[in-house]
Amino acid sequence: MSKELIRLRDLCMAYDDELVLDHLNLYINDKEFLTLLGPSGCGKTTTLRIIGGFTTPGSGDVLFDGVRINDVPPYKRQINTVFQKYALFPHLNVFENVAFGLRMQRRPDPADPKRRSKLPEEEIRQRVLEMLEAVSLKGFENRRTDALSGGQQQRVAIARALVNRPKVLLLDEPLGALDLKLRKDMQIELKRIQQQVGITFIYVTHDQEEALTMSDTIVVMDKGSIQQIGTPEDIYNEPKNAFVADFIGESNIIDGVMVRDKLVQMYGRQFPCLDGGFAENEPVDVVIRPEDIDIVPVEQGQLTGTVTNVTFKGMQYDIIVDFRGFKWLIQTTDHSPVGARIGIKIDPDGIHVMKKSRYSGLYGDYSSFSDEYDELDTVEPEEGGDEA
Repeated sequence: MSKELIRLRDLCMAYDDELVLDHLNLYINDKEFLTLLGPSGCGKTTTLRIIGGFTTPGSGDVLFDGVRINDVPPYKRQINTVFQKYALFPHLNVFENVAFGLRMQRRPDPADPKRRSKLPEEEIRQRVLEMLEAVSLKGFENRRTDALSGGQQQRVAIARALVNRPKVLLLDEPLGALDLKLRKDMQIELKRIQQQVGITFIYVTHDQEEALTMSDTIVVMDKGSIQQIGTPEDIYNEPKNAFVADFIGESNIIDGVMVRDKLVQMYGRQFPCLDGGFAENEPVDVVIRPEDIDIVPVEQGQLTGTVTNVTFKGMQYDIIVDFRGFKWLIQTTDHSPVGARIGIKIDPDGIHVMKKSRYSGLYGDYSSFSDEYDELDTVEPEEGGDEA
């Protein structure tokens, strides 16, 4: 069983009378890779800064190993931070950048406990080389930091933070400055480093792919509150509300009625599903992921609609289909031309039913697809041309 390392208890924080954290409660386990995920302004970076000691909460407690640390300054916490700007020292080589924190350390002198002495040079060298090997930079000791790639610079920053042997590493959107391919490579590399060094990583991002790729646990935030906590699989497959469903991956979110357990109604049609525990005829939100929809001939479809937009994405087509004015996204390897009438089928395990929330009705309609993808030419369906 995992041991709890950090607990955030009833944290509140406001800037200029604007509430940034609203009674936030969260615990983080030892050796866990936890990601705070959400849009700009949701409170994730403020939460990270409070854990690191750079910001003091307006109210609430931060507990580390059961001890309240609200008033403990950052340099006395067993926590280090890697920011988006790595702040490497350009006049120092890779070895000296990583060794910098160790050279600042002082420990009691065994010969005279009242004195504090520097770390032995051999210990510094051994720890730096071990850390450079852990981040795959063995042999780069004498390289200038301005001669490194973005990914290599990031790994130097991580090594510099980890060489001091913290219990927790905080990472505030550290991949934001990297190009797409390097960002994907570094997602795998960060997870590998975390598993190798065996400490807690707390990662902040607004990028859903980063969160899904690296995390043991994802905390989805919005407007200073936690919307859902779970594994990547749970967050993606079982979103708690329309905000989470829309923020994690693409989702069609449709108004429905739960006829009874395992049977939901949309567009006047009833669809078998796997969900239960709702009241009979309770209004609900129905989430259908674009990849869970099969395109079939009209006569075989559970619903029929008109294709209004097609975008080739390399591995698949993103197809927008109009169903009575509400536009769905379908992701498929099968091409359907703009203007075509198609049928769709959805298996019961492709339908996820959620309770109504304050986010209901705000997400899930892809009418704005053309603007988002800079597609200027769309074909609108004829008035009343769609049927259930």
